[in-house]
Amino acid sequence: MTTEYTASEMMTVTAARALSNGMTCFVGIGLPSEAANLARLTHAPEVTLIYESGTLQTRPDILPLSIGDGELCEQALTTVAVPEMFRYWLQGGHIDVGFLGTAQIDRYANLNTTLIGDYQSPKVRLPGGGGAPEIATNSREVFITLKHSPRAFVEAVDFITTLGFGRDGKGRDNVPNIGKGPTKVITDLCVMAPDADTRELIVLSLHPGVTREQVTEATGWPVRFADELALTPEPSGEELTILRDLKARTAEHHARPVAREDGQ
Repeated sequence: MTTEYTASEMMTVTAARALSNGMTCFVGIGLPSEAANLARLTHAPEVTLIYESGTLQTRPDILPLSIGDGELCEQALTTVAVPEMFRYWLQGGHIDVGFLGTAQIDRYANLNTTLIGDYQSPKVRLPGGGGAPEIATNSREVFITLKHSPRAFVEAVDFITTLGFGRDGKGRDNVPNIGKGPTKVITDLCVMAPDADTRELIVLSLHPGVTREQVTEATGWPVRFADELALTPEPSGEELTILRDLKARTAEHHARPVAREDGQ
């Protein structure tokens, strides 16, 4: 009997499975962190998780609220200065996978976390790039995870915060000292990857119960599907139990009142 699960759980489990044991992963906060830690707690116990704040081989018991969450430092093998993190670990070519989230993504896997609308008069200001531009440039490959909607999957992002393959799909061509860019995009509907020739994102597999029409309607460009379209494997009961326990611990921890310095 198949265990019931949500679309969000399907996305997280699928994203977690993209990581292999022994990889070194530079982790973004939010959905990437959830997936990376699920991988560590299940099939990839020896994955090395690195966060932008300088925490190396961290093994948090709860999901961090931000890169500055003390849980990351307390549970890390060691913590280094941010310049060392970027210059040695990232720019030095020691990161196998950069795992990122985003607000907008386009057909060539460019990411936008800067603004929505015109740059001079934006409709919405977003948090900004943080370390994502460097992560996407210097990691050997990049995984991206986000929920699928027409607002998130647009034909051309309003601002390229983080390079995928540029406006024409050729942004990484003949550029030295750069990683190969996004190789997987995992959503709550499907798994996508860049076409080998054009670099345009195409659908490789649909999650159980999802139709081509659903993906087409949720994508802001005429999305293409692989000739041999796969069915994404369902989450196992063990994966769901571990994920739910992790999220429950996290929610309980963050619901606790913060003690004041005077003990009141």
